[in-house]
Amino acid sequence: MDKSYNHEQFEEKIYKLWEKSKAFMPQERKSSSGKQEKKPFTVIMPPPNANDDLHIGHARFVAIEDILVRYHRMKGEPTLWLPGADHAGIETQYVFEKKLAKEGKSRFDYDQDTLYKMIWAHVMKYKGNMENQLRALGASCDWSRNKFTLDPNITKIVHNTFKKLYDDGLVYRGERIINYCPRCGTAFSQLEVKHVEQDDEFYYLNYGSITIATTRPETIFADVAIAVNPKDTRYQKLIGKSAILPLVNRELPIIADTLVDPEFGTGALKVTPGHDATDFEIGQKHNLPRIAVIDESGKMINTPKKYIGMRTKKAREVVVNDLKEAGKMKKIEKIHHTIGVCYRDQSLIEPMLSKQWFIKVESLSKKAFAAIKKGQVKFAAKRYEKIAKHWLKNLYDWNVSRQIVWGIRIPAYRCQKCLEWTITDGKTPDKCISCSHTKLIQDTDTFDTWFSSGQWPFATLQTGKAGDFERFYPTSVMETAYDILPFWVIRMIMLGIYVAGDVPFKDVLIHGLVRDKEGQKISKSKGNVIDPIEMTKKYGADALRMAVVWGALIENDMSLSEDNVRGQRNFANKIWNIARFVLANPSGKRTKRNEDDNEVIKDLRKTSKRVTRLMEKYRLSEAAEEIYDFIWKRFANDYLEKTKNRREEAQKTLELVLQESLKLLHPFMPFVTEAIWQTGKERFDSPILITASWPKG
Repeated sequence: MDKSYNHEQFEEKIYKLWEKSKAFMPQERKSSSGKQEKKPFTVIMPPPNANDDLHIGHARFVAIEDILVRYHRMKGEPTLWLPGADHAGIETQYVFEKKLAKEGKSRFDYDQDTLYKMIWAHVMKYKGNMENQLRALGASCDWSRNKFTLDPNITKIVHNTFKKLYDDGLVYRGERIINYCPRCGTAFSQLEVKHVEQDDEFYYLNYGSITIATTRPETIFADVAIAVNPKDTRYQKLIGKSAILPLVNRELPIIADTLVDPEFGTGALKVTPGHDATDFEIGQKHNLPRIAVIDESGKMINTPKKYIGMRTKKAREVVVNDLKEAGKMKKIEKIHHTIGVCYRDQSLIEPMLSKQWFIKVESLSKKAFAAIKKGQVKFAAKRYEKIAKHWLKNLYDWNVSRQIVWGIRIPAYRCQKCLEWTITDGKTPDKCISCSHTKLIQDTDTFDTWFSSGQWPFATLQTGKAGDFERFYPTSVMETAYDILPFWVIRMIMLGIYVAGDVPFKDVLIHGLVRDKEGQKISKSKGNVIDPIEMTKKYGADALRMAVVWGALIENDMSLSEDNVRGQRNFANKIWNIARFVLANPSGKRTKRNEDDNEVIKDLRKTSKRVTRLMEKYRLSEAAEEIYDFIWKRFANDYLEKTKNRREEAQKTLELVLQESLKLLHPFMPFVTEAIWQTGKERFDSPILITASWPKG
């Protein structure tokens, strides 16, 4: 063995060894009676977006999931870690549009089919690259079952689910207030809107008989009423009378509604059903008209001529100036409030009226809530269970249609004669189900990416190898980041129960974010990005894997620096040098153990027991620290030193402790441990470490 461990010499060879051995596939282990001895352990990989390289957050999830998978595999359980890639909808189209912009082009330069094919080529390039990066990190997933969210058989399941929802009366196409991003050119669901706090101007406007306060004076042309709270004594005499809309002098009825907060502003609300969710609700109750004054490009429409075509920001400046000149601006104050912005470009989301496809979620969310309450789905960290329950109790109907090219087309076809919709399982219908007319046109919208990925656990297994769904569903653990808990986890539970008849997973393990050494969020704009592949090339995958689970509970955010990775590289060298010392001597004969031998074996058993208990509780950082402490201090610093004058009689004990230490460390640092194992495999109890038996406590 060389004096130090050279990861570049071993990692690729070892990964090929694992794949050749078929260790990544779930092994059939049956008793003499023919029955399966142990229940399968199954993890469906949260599919990384197939549009870019892996980032440090991916490295953390890969390390966590692979640690669990390798541990359960060594316990003798049939273990499946199913990999995949996500087409990622608007995320991918957004990335591709930025690429087009650098070339002086935009999505509008291409028809839908051409743009789709261009994005497909882009994704295929990165998809293969991303999968190789997963291999470089040591992901022991079953590549024979690899899936993509745009695989034809996955798409078919997504279509079937939508049709089932429609046939069960849970899908409708309606005109409602939706969250729209004019820059991305698509609708978002409520979960995709990021809420941020900021200071804005609060404008007090003269509506004749009443004063209202608003942060958006450019939308006054969409006002259809003024609403006050019926219990607000200031305005009771005005209910049923009229106000005058400034600049256009249109009469507006003054109505009463309990949704009005009498403590906010003047307590009088300009009702704009075309551009506000609360106003839309008030408008529905009072049968008010709906006027839209902002179009999908973020420009003014249906206003006096001078404002038409202006961007909303410019329109606000001009309207405010005109209100001042007309004597209708009473005062301007500062207000600190929360606004909705696009989670992609951080710019203002426009609530606007639009016809979209919606899923009624009430019955779905109730069943998901009940499953969590009954313990059918358990969260390793209770605080995330509370968050999941909160979202499930407060979901609105889910807008699943997106005005983008990249994704799964909605299987909805509109009749050109009666204008009714025909929903299919993906097949093009021969005729309209309402009037039998034969000319139908498919909707150009695509599904919200979370609708397809919300079906990921059962869709991957139902389209896998024969018997996979029956054998592996429900899966064992869903491990993912906390920032997509409301986007993804609760929707998988909802759709899993609805379509597959059972929860999609038994446990939910949520991990925190990776931050820099100062605790700051990692981002390109801050210049503090830690490239996982660069770290892997420099220090080895083992060092990075240990670094991203070290020092913090899985559910908490963690700080990471290159120094952390370098420190774990030193640990890889430590175990290498221990093995080099042990394996330098011929394998000894079994001799009677002395007190030091018995003491280190006793310590080893205690460590194995503690590590096993911690692994079962998903306390991976503590398990890693236990292993580190035993190997570095008790094995190397204490016991090893005591054997230097009695090598021959201690050799068997040294080999036993090394063997069991490699097993304990393997899930965390698989490459260096397997490299050592292969060097001395004739002395160990299995030809390959990845499928060796987990140490007994």
